[in-house]
Amino acid sequence: MSANFSCYGEKVIETPHVDRLAKEGLLFTHAYATSPVCSTFRSSLITGMYQNSIGAHHHRSGRSKKNRIELPDGIRAIPELFKEAGYFTCIGSGLHNFDFRSLPSKIGRKGKTDYNFDWDTKIYDSHDWSERKGNQPFFMQVQLHGGKIRGAAEKHYEILEKRMENQFELKPTSQNLIKLPPYYPNDSVLLRDWATYLDTVRITDWHVGKVIERLKKEGIHDYTMIIFFTDHGISHARGKQFLYDEGTHIPLVIKGPGVPKGKKRHDLVEHIDIAALSLAMAGIKIPKKMEGQDILAKQHRPKKFVFAARDRCGEAADQIRSVRTEKFLYIKNFFPQRPHLMPSNYKDTKLIIRRLRDLYAKGKTNTLANQLLFSSTRPQEELYLYNQDKWQTKNLAENKKYKTKLLELRENLSQWMVKTGDLGPETLEVYILETEDQMSSTENKVWKENYRKNSEIYRNWFKQGR
Repeated sequence: MSANFSCYGEKVIETPHVDRLAKEGLLFTHAYATSPVCSTFRSSLITGMYQNSIGAHHHRSGRSKKNRIELPDGIRAIPELFKEAGYFTCIGSGLHNFDFRSLPSKIGRKGKTDYNFDWDTKIYDSHDWSERKGNQPFFMQVQLHGGKIRGAAEKHYEILEKRMENQFELKPTSQNLIKLPPYYPNDSVLLRDWATYLDTVRITDWHVGKVIERLKKEGIHDYTMIIFFTDHGISHARGKQFLYDEGTHIPLVIKGPGVPKGKKRHDLVEHIDIAALSLAMAGIKIPKKMEGQDILAKQHRPKKFVFAARDRCGEAADQIRSVRTEKFLYIKNFFPQRPHLMPSNYKDTKLIIRRLRDLYAKGKTNTLANQLLFSSTRPQEELYLYNQDKWQTKNLAENKKYKTKLLELRENLSQWMVKTGDLGPETLEVYILETEDQMSSTENKVWKENYRKNSEIYRNWFKQGR
C-alpha cells in the first residue's frame, strides 16, 4: 500500500495507531522503494542492497534449479548478522491469535520472504518472539497482507466489506468519498476498489495497534525499536511495478529509544536504509559493502539522489530506471516501443485492469488515460517536478527550460547503473527458462495458457529488438 495514512494527509479514513507512532516518533515524508514489486523489494530490504547490485532484480527469479542466484561475496541477509550477535530472529504476524491477514487464527506460521537468491531458512528461528529464551533480544519482521487483502475480484470486495462490519464493527469506506488520480475514470468499479483498498489500510492500522498493545502488556514496548513501512505502493495500473510515486512512495515511521519524538524529516531516503538502520540500532557493525545507510547516524548526510528500478515482473519483461532529487523525478524507459499496460497475466486478472481496458475499448476513458495508460508506446525519457505534479502527468523531458537538468539526471542515472554493476535484462534463454519454470508452478489451466500466450509476445519482441 501507499502512504494513505492520516499522518501522511489521507482525509477519507482515520489511522490512529500509525498516527500515534508518528506522534511519538519520527516520520519520513520522502521515503521510496528501490523496487515497486515484492520479491525484488524484499531481496534488497533483507540485504540492504539495491536489487540490481545483487542480481535479484527480476521478480520471482532464481527459483529454477537451472538458474540459481547466489549473493555476491560480502553480502549477507541481515537476520544472519542478528543471529550472530545473539538475537532471536523471527518473522510472522506479530500476534498469537491472528494471521498475516488479520484474521483469527490459532496456527502460527512464518511470514513471507520471497527472496530472489539462495538463502538458508535457518536464518529465522521462529514465527514469533515468544519462543526466545528469557530476555534474549529479538529481531522480528511483522508481515501483514496490507493492500492485498482487498483481492482482485468483486467477490473479494464483498467479503471484505462484510468483514469490516462483522469483525471490526466499522462501516465500509464509501466510494462516494473517493477521489481517484486523474488518469483513472470516475467509474463505480474503480471507486469501489479504491474504497476497499482504504479499508485494508484501516485493517493494517488496527493490526499495528494490536502488536503495540502486546509489546506494552509484555513490558518490552519502551525497549523496542519499531519501524513501520510498506512493501511498495498500491497495486494499480500505474502503481505497483512502476516508478511513479503511486508505485514507489512508501510510509516510513520510526519510534523507539533515542529516536526524536513528534518530528518529521523531509530528506530523501530509500527502503534499503532500513537494513543499515536496524543493524546500527542493535549495535551491530554495518557491512562495508552495504549500500543502505544508517539514516539516524549523527554523521549521516542527506542524499541528493535516490534510485529505483523495474525489471521483469512475471512474464512482463521490462527495464525502467529512475533517479529522484529533492525536486525532480527522471525516468528512463529502455523499451519505449512497448506500451505501459503491457500483457501481464498478473495485472490482467484484476477486475480494475479489465474494467480499464473495457472502458478504453468503449471510448469512455479521458485523454490523459489514453495517453498515459493506453498509448502503444512510451516516451524514452520522462521528467517531472513531482512535488508540484502529484500524479506525474506533465512530462517535461522535451521542455527546453529543463534541458540542463535532464542531461544532468540522465548522466547521474548512467553513473549509478555502472557503479552498481546493473545487469539489465535477462537473455532470451534465461527469460524462457524463468517463465517456463513459473508456468510449471501452477495447475490452473486458464492462468497457464494466458501466461504462455503473453510470454510468446515477449519472446517475439525480444527477437524483433523491440
